[in-house]
Amino acid sequence: MNILVDALPETVEIGGRVYQLSTDFRPCLKTIIACEDSELTGHEKALVILTNLFPEIPDNLEAAMEKAQWFLDGGDAQQERTDERQQPRVYSFSKDSSFIFAAFRQTHGIDLQTVQMHWWVFIALFMDIGQDTTFSQLTALRKRIKTGKANKYEREAARELGDIFEIANTETRDLSELEAEDEFMRAWKSHLEQQESQCPQDTTVQ
Repeated sequence: MNILVDALPETVEIGGRVYQLSTDFRPCLKTIIACEDSELTGHEKALVILTNLFPEIPDNLEAAMEKAQWFLDGGDAQQERTDERQQPRVYSFSKDSSFIFAAFRQTHGIDLQTVQMHWWVFIALFMDIGQDTTFSQLTALRKRIKTGKANKYEREAARELGDIFEIANTETRDLSELEAEDEFMRAWKSHLEQQESQCPQDTTVQ
């Protein structure tokens, strides 16, 4: 997809049916922030993803999760972002929220409190935040520290920043999280089947 000439997606097709997406950047950011929360189980994170991104949750949860991931990753840029996730984690949408807000104002002149913006537009602008912003300088320092390229003065600066500098590594998903997601999928399917079985049958005589 070419963001310059193609319409940004508002829906996805799952099982031959079209489902509306919540395309504004806010529910998408809330989803990612929830997935950064180490206190949430895989079950809870899956529920957050589905309820935040789909006004109507599809019956096929596995396909819905795949489409949700595709949308959050920016569609055609998914492989590029998959490669990026192999790099050290240098920012957090929850911990760095004020710096990101200021960076959008400084670089793009955008007030994230008032603007309506498609998630893919947000991604494009986020990837082009100016190097002279506090956010960019902070992420650059984190990257140099994590890759072992920082000099003595940079390491001292990181220590002085203290809690501002540190971000938790929430990218590794252990077996228990994956099992919890599977359990959620099974529970949801069971719920749907139970609802269908309780629906009254049409007994109208023709």
